[in-house]
Amino acid sequence: MNALHVWATARRVLGQLRHDPRTVALVLLVPCVLMTLLRFVYEGRAPTFDAAGAPLLALFPLMTMFLVTSVSLLGERTTGTLERLLSMPLAKLELLLGYGLAFGLLAIVQVSLAVGLSLGLLGLHIAASRLILVLLCVLVALLGMGLGLLASAFARSEFQVVQFFPATITPQLLLCGLLTPREHMQAVLRAVSDVMPMSYAVDAVHHLSRDPEMTAALWGDLAAVVAFAMLAVGLGAVTLRRRTD
Repeated sequence: MNALHVWATARRVLGQLRHDPRTVALVLLVPCVLMTLLRFVYEGRAPTFDAAGAPLLALFPLMTMFLVTSVSLLGERTTGTLERLLSMPLAKLELLLGYGLAFGLLAIVQVSLAVGLSLGLLGLHIAASRLILVLLCVLVALLGMGLGLLASAFARSEFQVVQFFPATITPQLLLCGLLTPREHMQAVLRAVSDVMPMSYAVDAVHHLSRDPEMTAALWGDLAAVVAFAMLAVGLGAVTLRRRTD
């Protein structure tokens, strides 16, 4: 792997984002707007806002990064840009890591804004450090990016990307422990949730909400999120096609 190729890809993607301010604005502002809306929904019910807001604060970046990265890479494949890039001495993994670096930087800005607003003006309370929450949200955003890169390898149009979203994200929302604790689910549903990456993201947020220190369980959840993100990027590199037939 050539680090210069990765950085060159990241610079190119960041340059494209610089010329698309509406997409950047949506990525940065949507989580903030949604958290603000949630705060008004739970007006006068601070404990309920804390319980619902902390997991959603981590999941909103996952969903936005999934859509943005999948559509972006698919666009390069359908326009022939990807085929031209891969005809050069650029490996598929280097290309995806370059995308990951570019969108990872965007995710850091997105998460910093959302966490700062939520813990500041909106009054969201967690027991752990703000920096740990930012780290978790960035890792979850990178997970969404990895899943988006993987989905783009199988989609042939932007419409199919949109179809992949409910097919891959919605079941995880239902089974990740956001609506009901996973230990209260039936054994089959609990087993399914155990192999879904979003479950570990929500578990990690619950640990942050209760424990001021980094516990072994939290480290395990963070490691699982990173492992799933790396697996998604690796599978995306293996299945990535040069062009859409």
